Amino acid sequence: MSKNPDFIKLIKAELADWRRWSDRLVVLLFALLAGLTVAGFTWISESAFDLFFAYQTRFVWLALLITPVLTALIVWITRSFFPGAAGSGIAPVIASLSKDTPSAQRALFVSLKLSLATVVLATVGLLAGLSLGRGGPSVLVAAGVMYSARMFLSKRSQIRPSGLLLAGGAAGIAAAFNTPLGGVMFAIEALSRNPEDRRSGLLLAGIVVAGLVAISIHGNTSYFGVIHVESISWSLLVPGLLVAVACGLAGGLFSRLLIYSLDPTSPGWLQTYRRKSPYWFAAICGLAVAVLGILTGGDTFGTGYGHTRAMLENHTDVTEYFVLWKAAATWLTTWAGVPAGILLLRWRSAAPWEISWQ
Repeated sequence: MSKNPDFIKLIKAELADWRRWSDRLVVLLFALLAGLTVAGFTWISESAFDLFFAYQTRFVWLALLITPVLTALIVWITRSFFPGAAGSGIAPVIASLSKDTPSAQRALFVSLKLSLATVVLATVGLLAGLSLGRGGPSVLVAAGVMYSARMFLSKRSQIRPSGLLLAGGAAGIAAAFNTPLGGVMFAIEALSRNPEDRRSGLLLAGIVVAGLVAISIHGNTSYFGVIHVESISWSLLVPGLLVAVACGLAGGLFSRLLIYSLDPTSPGWLQTYRRKSPYWFAAICGLAVAVLGILTGGDTFGTGYGHTRAMLENHTDVTEYFVLWKAAATWLTTWAGVPAGILLLRWRSAAPWEISWQ
């Protein structure tokens, strides 16, 4: 007949292992730091775009000079010094979590240096008025901060580097959008394929801590506002299904367009020119983004989060073609090759961690 577990003995054993508690403290402290870093990134990037918008509103044609010059500069810095900072930020974290990526090569995708570079380059991108967001870069920024925690863990720590990457990436989403539970779901659905990491209470706690940091700074408010629905009836079923299908198709087609545009093996004279003269190509894309922004009265500049919030709350003055123009500006920004676009990873048996430059 089995005996009941001796809880007092188990508690004493748990408290006696000080290394385990110090490791837990390190993870939670770095989760706090990741949340603060993303909150700082949000503030500085929004301030940069506010500065651009203020000058662009006063001097309408100034964007025709600033946007292409800064776009080319960002691409040059990225390609020359921080190639791992290119892309949305999510793909490099997934690549670093892959079993096919050697541990020694993880720094190519995620590191504290790349986190800082991503903050600076994405902020300059918004200072240029480019159509990019903070969600993907925030994932890479927080993952780099959390990954650096491994240097302070005990030698016998059971916390895996992949767990730190997972917690960091999800913490970036939690802090960027004021959604602690959203970060947990992002970790489970989008990043992790390892059940051990997904079940770790410590890592989930770290994600929540990062989200709570953002909430303490920005307030306990919905990032995209509150949706007010006056009445719900069966008459909305068919229109709702049609909208859902249309949105799914539009998202899929837009993704395919980005993948085709960023694939260096795609045919076409534009792709050839992009490979041969990436900086001039980036400047041309930046000029096109500036022209779109001017023609739309500034609506396509920046992240678009404000317009999205306004549309969800039913008080916006954007035109009915706003979505098309915004998609075009985002495509051109991504095609230029600046951070906050998309990084394609070509997996090959000879070098599974090789970065395919876009």
